[in-house]
Amino acid sequence: MRIFYSEDHRLHFPQAELSGGEFVTPFERPSRVEYVLNRLKERHLTDLHVPDAVDMAAIGALLDPGYLTFLQTAWEDWKAAGMAGEIIAANVPARGMHMDRIPNNIDGKVGYYCHASETAMTRGTWTAALSSVASAQSAQRHVAAGADSAFALCRPPGHHATADQYGGYCFINNAAVAAQMFRTSGASRVAILDIDFHHGNGTQSLFYGRDDIMFASLHGAPQDAYPYYLGYADETGVGAGEGTNLNYPMPPGTGYDVWSTALDDAIAKIKAWGADALVLSLGVDAYKEDPISFFKLESDDFTDAGRRIGRMKLPTVICMEGGYAIEAVGINTVNVLEGFKDA
Repeated sequence: MRIFYSEDHRLHFPQAELSGGEFVTPFERPSRVEYVLNRLKERHLTDLHVPDAVDMAAIGALLDPGYLTFLQTAWEDWKAAGMAGEIIAANVPARGMHMDRIPNNIDGKVGYYCHASETAMTRGTWTAALSSVASAQSAQRHVAAGADSAFALCRPPGHHATADQYGGYCFINNAAVAAQMFRTSGASRVAILDIDFHHGNGTQSLFYGRDDIMFASLHGAPQDAYPYYLGYADETGVGAGEGTNLNYPMPPGTGYDVWSTALDDAIAKIKAWGADALVLSLGVDAYKEDPISFFKLESDDFTDAGRRIGRMKLPTVICMEGGYAIEAVGINTVNVLEGFKDA
């Protein structure tokens, strides 16, 4: 399996995340990639490639132009306004406020384009985000050219990013861009399977009204888990997209027996729908020791999950998402890849 990643991911390393009422070192940090790379090397998965240059047109096909401009210029605007620290949203448009008027002031603009204030931006965030989506794009091109699969070791992750908002450590929705590129390159129906512990609210919002891209997500119940305000089972799509959005919210303490039953159901529905290609949003934060999740999967369960997904025999792009039990993130990620490969 060919693997794409960029060293530019290191340029995004905020020094603070607001968690539990205090500033902590972000759970999403560069060392996550190092643990994955080390495990790939241990398991002799060494077909590593630097991604091609980013295709901005493919990103622009999904994202709001004003949002893209904001991401590109936010750091310079922040510093020009005299802000001393990292970019952290302090003001957001809430119920009863204007959602359709973008402030001129950078502090207000940050709040307008952010949906979760735990996510900070730094000088290198834009460059890192572009390198992350470039990895997903290169993986998609490799598969569209005839390979059965490819792994994009994306960082920062992407599945919480919408067309015009960032949050949940995500700025550009890598999996969504890859799925749209499959459509552009000739696939009639593309499925996105999201096994990250947290609901892929950004991916859902991007395709909620479409019938050519199916989204299926296994995640912590939104009553109990971030992102809280999306991910309920009755969110099934709208208009032409009715029936193409599948949510599997599960409660605290969920183990592999329940989780794998949901996975099998999602796989069966994707196959019955007739997908031509698959994008896997691979988060491994369903692991039992993850610090910001509450499922109870064991490391061996990820191997079995990869095997079940691999049995679909669809052209597949795998995009890295979450997983914050740092010392286990490499083991669990590579377990999925090996299970997939051996299916």
